[in-house]
Amino acid sequence: MSEKKGRAKRRGAMAYIVPAAVPAALIGIYYLARGSAGVMEAINKYAAAPARSLLGKVSSAMPFMSLAEAVCTACVLWVLYHVVRTVTRAAHRRGWRAIVAVRAYALALAALYAWAAFCWLWGVGYHSPGLAERGEADGGGVTAQQLAEAARLFADMANSASGAVKRDAEGHFAEEIDDIISLSDGVFDALEGEIEGLGDRQYRPKPMLYSRVYSRLGYTGFYFAFTGESNINTDAPRCLIPATVAHEIAHQRGVFSEDEANFVGVAACVTSGIPVYRYSGALSGLMYLSNALRSADADEWERVMSGLNDEVLLDWADNSEYWRAQRSDTGAGAVVSSIYDGFLKANGQPLGIKSYGACVNLIVHYFVG
Repeated sequence: MSEKKGRAKRRGAMAYIVPAAVPAALIGIYYLARGSAGVMEAINKYAAAPARSLLGKVSSAMPFMSLAEAVCTACVLWVLYHVVRTVTRAAHRRGWRAIVAVRAYALALAALYAWAAFCWLWGVGYHSPGLAERGEADGGGVTAQQLAEAARLFADMANSASGAVKRDAEGHFAEEIDDIISLSDGVFDALEGEIEGLGDRQYRPKPMLYSRVYSRLGYTGFYFAFTGESNINTDAPRCLIPATVAHEIAHQRGVFSEDEANFVGVAACVTSGIPVYRYSGALSGLMYLSNALRSADADEWERVMSGLNDEVLLDWADNSEYWRAQRSDTGAGAVVSSIYDGFLKANGQPLGIKSYGACVNLIVHYFVG
């Protein structure tokens, strides 16, 4: 091989190596640095959080369109295009191995850049001190007596707040989605003075066009760091949508772990003074507490449940029936849940999806001590 051909070959190799080396190096540095909570906290505070806030501000200019869904749709279509294009070109040309290799490289490179961006934009928060570690919340163990006291408290709140929300002729929860979303602006006002460290910027959540699809997968909403948006499944039972809104806004305001976001969402709702949020938060909190109480003290659980009024029981039944139907419709939700469970565990949340229930201790300590 001549020296000229050798240089050309090296240049050709570098054209593939260098673009991949950049995101690979960023990912490597992230995994090395994530063991230092102080470093992760500083990066999140001074770089990632401002970037997410800016992205949220930009995306909020289109209040009725989820850029997250648009980005996800574009990515899926782009991948499908590359797959189809690769198959058709490879089928009609010699040298198909090279065609497949180039297309696979393009997809892998895009995935590397996306993962690197996610690590530094959102992943840093998983390895920063949470509310409990900063002393803003107590996640320690609770007794069955404390659990029962908290359940009774939330049952009383749900009963008293259930009559303050709009209902249809049959008594079903009937608040409008637009009203729920517009009222979200003030849902954190009271909690800001109680818990330090909540980001002070939030933007209105976006209703999702593919809400029914997310129901099939078992999700009520998600926060998308790449656009700074809180996205809400509006096909889910409306009685718990305000609580979902508060949960996703908690993520937007810098609460990373799922158990803490659930706790913060419930606390924001019931302290907000906004009737529809107060009721939804009380109902959501009661559901968490009820599940735990049933295991700890079945007799006390029965007493709490028997004290719920007809409106609360109807909303509870509507929610249960809806999700039962989604689970029987498809097995896709189990697959996605398994993937997400692994993702959470890989990012410093050893309880995985079970962390959605670990908020019980936080709720009990905050409301009953």
